[in-house]
Amino acid sequence: MNFRLKWVIYVLGIFIFSQPIHAQEEESAEVFLEDYTDEFQEAFFDALKQKGIENFDKAINLFLKCKRLDSTNIVVDFELAKAYRANKEYPLAQQYAIDALNSEPENLWYLNEVVEIMQQQGSAIEMVKEQVAFDNGKLKENLALIYFQKMKYEQALNILKEMKNSSFKDELSLMIKDSLDRNKSIEVINEGPPDQNTDMDPLMFYKDEIGELIRSEDYSSLIIKADEALEEYPSQPYFYYAKGMGLNKSGKQKEAIGELEIALDFLIDDTELGNNIYKELADAYTFLGNSSKANMYLSKIKSGS
Repeated sequence: MNFRLKWVIYVLGIFIFSQPIHAQEEESAEVFLEDYTDEFQEAFFDALKQKGIENFDKAINLFLKCKRLDSTNIVVDFELAKAYRANKEYPLAQQYAIDALNSEPENLWYLNEVVEIMQQQGSAIEMVKEQVAFDNGKLKENLALIYFQKMKYEQALNILKEMKNSSFKDELSLMIKDSLDRNKSIEVINEGPPDQNTDMDPLMFYKDEIGELIRSEDYSSLIIKADEALEEYPSQPYFYYAKGMGLNKSGKQKEAIGELEIALDFLIDDTELGNNIYKELADAYTFLGNSSKANMYLSKIKSGS
């Protein structure tokens, strides 16, 4: 199995592991909550629901109630970090995300949350490295991977330089070199006359190709192309949306819902894409006869789209 595929499987594995804290809610959260009191379970489920309908203040208060009931619960710290970030309360989000990461320094999902919070404040995790287990080898591997998938190649290389020699370091270094070479090739093409300048990096090429497939309603090709794009960019919500749409239009509603909900997990401050995802989810649930879920997603569509 090649390294890119291993990386995608790893990310998706982390996502599946973290499902009890995602808004698929009741079914997957039951395993996580089975050892907790009724009061904790009720507050946690309600918090997830409130977060799902973007009532972040109420969700935060409920997660804080869970925190009072179990002050050592890492998952609650992680959920508080995400809720505070969604509510643009970045200092509090940062505090809880760092607490979660320090409890499990090798957890890629927790590390990614810290990176996202710092990025949204115009900063980087290196600014708080004294507050986290920055010398942890696995944490550095995860950080290099996160920078790579965000196309922050120089930052990824800087992390790799601090690490001991290993097959991981060699493989990721080669992948970064390939990506940089590909970008240089595109830059050479873009140095032509303005009317021939496409100004597209590899990520934009994928988005352009997928947009054409959506417009042409070639949904079988759309699923294949979206899968290819996700192998390179496993945290891009647009590609999960595209795959979900392709599956939805191909009559595979249950599979589509899974992809679309992952898209929501990665979505940040993109109203138009969010609305499109909600519409697809509403269509999928309508087809499956779940009118309450369909109406819930329809109610989340913001006006102006």
